[in-house]
Amino acid sequence: MKRFLNLLIVVVLTGILGLTSPAKAQHEDLAKYVNPFLGTQFFGHTFPGASLPFAMVHLSPDTGTEGWTHCSGYVYEEPTIIGFSHTHWSGVGMANGGDILLMPTVGQKLQILPGTEEDPDNGYRSRFDHADEQASPGYYSVILKDYNIRAELTTTRRAGFHRYTFPKSDQAKIILDLGHQIGSMKPTRSSELNLVSNNRIEGFKSSGLGMVYFVAEFSKPFQYYGTFDASYVTPESGASLFPYKSGEDGDKIGAFVYFKTEEKEQILVRVGISYTSLDGARKNLQAEIPHWDFDQVAAEARAVWNRELARIVIDGATDDQKEIFYTAVYRSLLAQYINQDVDGSFIDSDGKIHQAKGYDFYGSFSCWDTYRSQHPLLTLLAPDRVPDFIRSIEEKTRNYGWLPAQHFQNVFGEAMVGDHLIPIIADAYLKGFRGFDIRFLYQAMRKKALENPTQERHKHAGRSGLDYYQKLGYTPVDRVTESVPNTLELAYDDWCIAQLAKALGENDDYRLFMTRAAYYQNLWDAETRFMRPRKADGTFLEALNGREQEIVKEGEHSYYKYFDPLLVGRRPNRHYTESTAWQYIWSVQHDVRGLINLFGSNSAFVSKLDTFFQMSPNISAPKYVGVVGTIGQYVHGNQPSHHVAYLYNYAGQPWKTQLRVRQVMDELYRSGPGGLCGNEDMGSLSSWYVLSSLGFYPVTPGSTAYTIGSPLFGKAVLNLGNGKTFTIEAVHNSKENKYIQSAALNGKPLEKTWLTHAEITGGGTLVFTMGPEPNKKWGSKPEAAPPSMTK
Repeated sequence: MKRFLNLLIVVVLTGILGLTSPAKAQHEDLAKYVNPFLGTQFFGHTFPGASLPFAMVHLSPDTGTEGWTHCSGYVYEEPTIIGFSHTHWSGVGMANGGDILLMPTVGQKLQILPGTEEDPDNGYRSRFDHADEQASPGYYSVILKDYNIRAELTTTRRAGFHRYTFPKSDQAKIILDLGHQIGSMKPTRSSELNLVSNNRIEGFKSSGLGMVYFVAEFSKPFQYYGTFDASYVTPESGASLFPYKSGEDGDKIGAFVYFKTEEKEQILVRVGISYTSLDGARKNLQAEIPHWDFDQVAAEARAVWNRELARIVIDGATDDQKEIFYTAVYRSLLAQYINQDVDGSFIDSDGKIHQAKGYDFYGSFSCWDTYRSQHPLLTLLAPDRVPDFIRSIEEKTRNYGWLPAQHFQNVFGEAMVGDHLIPIIADAYLKGFRGFDIRFLYQAMRKKALENPTQERHKHAGRSGLDYYQKLGYTPVDRVTESVPNTLELAYDDWCIAQLAKALGENDDYRLFMTRAAYYQNLWDAETRFMRPRKADGTFLEALNGREQEIVKEGEHSYYKYFDPLLVGRRPNRHYTESTAWQYIWSVQHDVRGLINLFGSNSAFVSKLDTFFQMSPNISAPKYVGVVGTIGQYVHGNQPSHHVAYLYNYAGQPWKTQLRVRQVMDELYRSGPGGLCGNEDMGSLSSWYVLSSLGFYPVTPGSTAYTIGSPLFGKAVLNLGNGKTFTIEAVHNSKENKYIQSAALNGKPLEKTWLTHAEITGGGTLVFTMGPEPNKKWGSKPEAAPPSMTK
């Protein structure tokens, strides 16, 4: 450990020196502020293990695997660890991952099943205490109490490195369990492993999202070895063990290896993985961890994180704020995962292996979660990665033959409403990013917006309710699940297509898609002032009016019979996606001015917004797990509310945006394991905080505008590369002084409540003067409002 710390000091300093212009950033170890445990309690669904930014391997402990609670494999409240697996998703609501699990043990009895939390002695899992647990960027360690083993983890982009410090024992073991997985997605075929030498195991795990190939090398030769198949008990032995068998296949298979260890003897395991082949896993391991120096790899990982974290340097923050902020930056940079091997090989949607030449291929896009703030943030924090994201979407579209929507690996389908790779593409292109075939992508999004897929393999990848949307101008509740947000989000996506069409000179398309961008108005109910479910015959869904809710079934489709603005309900009957009518009324990001006009005046719009933030957080039965992080009906624990606090800017009352944005940051983000108010969702909660704490937010991805809120810190410096910085200063800033009194950009007064991407990336200084009371003159004129489709 001492050598690791010495290496760490050297590598951190060499990694940070010269990267940023602020002298403070050159020497500060920003990684010390990151708390990987933040969000592991309650339902943040984060994991505390080791990883690098934009990586393939996410090596972390698993405490449980079953149900929605265990989406990331780790729950802070749980007292046992099953083992350490190499794949995890950051904060999603999908239980998946946990591939290639290792677990060190000692003792006379060989256990091949993990056992349960209630009875850990009946399996290989172990008790542990958080007092014996450490985590920092690129490193994790814990003492397994049942075995007195210290387990340490670190990673490169495509390989995991384990170091296990054993007690003296002639019954030391390491279990490799390919049957372990998070969630219950059924594998597509059997898994397989082979013990190819006395210190090497190779094979592949068949998981619900595809194949994970692995190579595991051990620093010490095996004393004994064998395989197991937990799904089969031989009638002769009454057990599932096969000593000295060199290979195994099946769903619940694994391997065990024995060692004789001295007190504090360390056994290391280095594991390379690949989604393409065993040869890919071998190449990845050899290229990234060709040696056995664990401390060096851990120190290099921390240096990488320090370089990335130094893209933003803040001052005038409390210790808790630094933990929250730099953990949020960490999670924002963690959330996009590469899929290609070191030689560029990746497996794509056609099931074939392709080559990524000169770019990184990203295999998953949780775009309903990430288009709003995570991808826009990366256009500022990681602009070098953005062309690779879009190039990856391009390659997927070419090989799949259709523009996908939200997906993980190569499992496609329209699981969430909307078509939100479109705003990710449009946002990048309109901000000036190139290096991809925008004409090809434009034609693909145009085709998907106008046609249903004809090939069998695309049948679940079309826009939901497209025929109704084109014929009626909305998707009807008696035909389409979650019909209201389906209409609203497709209208927004069509607006994004229109912006691309305009930039590409496709003027007829521009007019067509701008017309469709106004389809949200077809669900406006002037009587209730909600976006209300509407039937195919044109009538609005009947109001509940004190009656008992019912479910109507028409063929394979079902829906709630009555309109209740406080109902979330359950799929497939829902009118709204994970939200109520109160939360979805504001989902017209591209035309907030048009929405205000539907209300009739700024004052009527603001009155509804005020009520939204002030009313009871309760909803109609049944309760929904996603209604968390509430301020009135505002739900920060779910994405549809994330832009709403910024809408006061459009109605001439920006001081209320400043109030509410600060309230969200102060109340709904905390330090420590319980610090997230909802699912992290691949960086969405974290990126919201990073952007909002800087003082601005992208209400409308696909435009180049950022709407101004209330800066949280006295000073923040964005290191933009090429020697450029953008500095945000908040004079007299404090918890009480949350209101903007005046603003100046590069020395000139700033009266508008928004910035452009070019104003930020061009470098310069934005100075806010803050105070304890609202300045109701600043930013209140109509011309100060951020841009909308309706002028």
